Order: sequence, then C-alpha cells, then structure tokens
Amino acid sequence: MDNCLVVAPMAGVTDRPFRQMCRRLGAGMAVSEMTTSDPSLWHTPKSRSRMDHTGESDPIVVQIAGADPAMLAAAAQHNVEHGAQIIDINMGCPAKKVCNAMAGSALLADEPLVEKILTAVVNAVAVPVTLKIRTGTTPSSRNALTIAKMAHDCGIAALTVHGRTRAEKYGGAAEYDTMAKIKANVDLPLIANGDIDGPEKALNVLKATGADGIMVGRAAQGNPWIFAQIMHYASTGKHLPAPSLDAMCDTALQHVRELHQFHGEYRGVRIARKHIAWYLGIWPGYRHLKSQLMRVEAPDHQLQLLKHAFETTKQAA
Repeated sequence: MDNCLVVAPMAGVTDRPFRQMCRRLGAGMAVSEMTTSDPSLWHTPKSRSRMDHTGESDPIVVQIAGADPAMLAAAAQHNVEHGAQIIDINMGCPAKKVCNAMAGSALLADEPLVEKILTAVVNAVAVPVTLKIRTGTTPSSRNALTIAKMAHDCGIAALTVHGRTRAEKYGGAAEYDTMAKIKANVDLPLIANGDIDGPEKALNVLKATGADGIMVGRAAQGNPWIFAQIMHYASTGKHLPAPSLDAMCDTALQHVRELHQFHGEYRGVRIARKHIAWYLGIWPGYRHLKSQLMRVEAPDHQLQLLKHAFETTKQAA
C-alpha cells in the first residue's frame, strides 16, 4: 500500500474502472464492491464483473457479504483463488436489502455469530482478512469496542470503522470519539471512515482518532482528485491547486470510456450517467444538457455531450 488513503467499497460505484482511476489519482488502496457469499450468484454478469481485477495494482482487496460462516469462508477461498490478496468482511452496510438478510451491519446485533464468521474466514485463507463495521446497530446499542476486541482475538488484520450506527445510515455526524476509544484499547490497525470530505478533515480525523488510515467514500464521487489533495496537504501543509477544466475533462472522459469498455455499451452508458452527474452536477454548463446526458443511448454520443458540457463550462468561467 503506497499511502494510508483507502477508497471505500460502494455498491454500484467502486467497479474496476473507478478503483483504477482512484489509484491513478493518489489512493493507496481501493476495496471492491461487496460480493455475495452465495455461490449460486457467483456466475451472474454482475458478480463476474465484481470479481474481475484484470490490470489492477496491488493490493487487490475484495469485500464479501453474508451471514453464514461456512459460506463466507468458501467465498473468501473462491475470491483468493481468483486474485484477491486481502479479504474484507462487510459488517457495515446499512442497506435494508442487506440487513433484512441479517448481513452487513445487522450482524453487529449477534456477537456470537460475528465471532463464528471472523474465525471461519480467517481460518479459511492464508491472506490477511480485514473487517468493516459501524459503531453498533442503534445509538443505544453501540458495541464497536467489543467487536474490535473480538476481531483482534480472532486474527483480523485491520479494522475499518464507519462512525455511525446502522440506524443512522448516513445521517448525523460521524463518531470519531468511538474510533479513538477503539484505537486506545485495541492493538489493531484502524481505518477511519465517515464524513471525510477534504484535506483538513482527513488530517483532523487522523489526529482525533489516532487512526492508521483514512477511508473516503461519497466525497470521491465526481471528485477522484481528493486523494492527491489529501496527500499533498499532509506532506506540505498547503492546498494542491484544483485540476484545470481540461484535466478534469480528460479524466472524466477516460473514466466514461473505461466504463463503456468494461461493462459493455448498453450497461456502460447507463452506469456512466450517475458518474457524469457527479462530475458536472454543480456547474451551470451542465444544466441545459442534463436531460440529453441522462437519456443518451450511444457511447460516442454520451462522450461527445460530456465533452461539450465541459467546453460550455470552460467558456462560461
């Protein structure tokens, strides 16, 4: 790992093109979208794309999700056989679909099951196993410190904590005090996650928590330059100048081309729409093209309109 900045696993976002782009622009590590532990789903187009790590830089980190210890152990083995160098267990996702299956952050309510899962997965593979959690299921049932101690005892190699409970989803403020308590009481590398949206915030969180690394999620959507900005500020104390519109245009166009190539024309165009909205959504030059960009079906036309949106913004600047 080149630095302490990690791209958060985000369903429908951190596919291979997004991970590779963030690595090129300064992230030290990128975690895959969560992959199911259900073997009956491993050969669907979506699962196959999530397990495709061709051309990625080391370390290749695959996040697995589920609630059955044996299935999660088998999923870990399967992904290691297909190139994973680190396995990350998802106990942080608050999505209703995941939690209704008693996976993701819902697992935090069943500490004996958490221990069985951690033990099974660690014993199943020879590569490091990491864990991502929230601070608990509800504000009245925070048990992140207990889970962290359990993770240490089970042989987990590192812990990522999103500083909210399952019930809070992405609302409210992240609990950095909980992370600091974990770092002070558990001898385990800690990655802090939640509300890190710029260089100052990243350094403040590192200082406040004592964490060994920072995980950036939503703030990288449409702004993959955030990783270089954080690293530059950490090393110099000065802000890195914002990329030029030309540089931003080149990055966005390359990203969209890679989405087309990776997912195929039909899915690639549709997946690219949300990324385009993130790249351009706050700029006046985008607004009059929004409906066209969201409806366009042809890859070349989508790229042409995206380039035109940047040119329009540049002329208006």
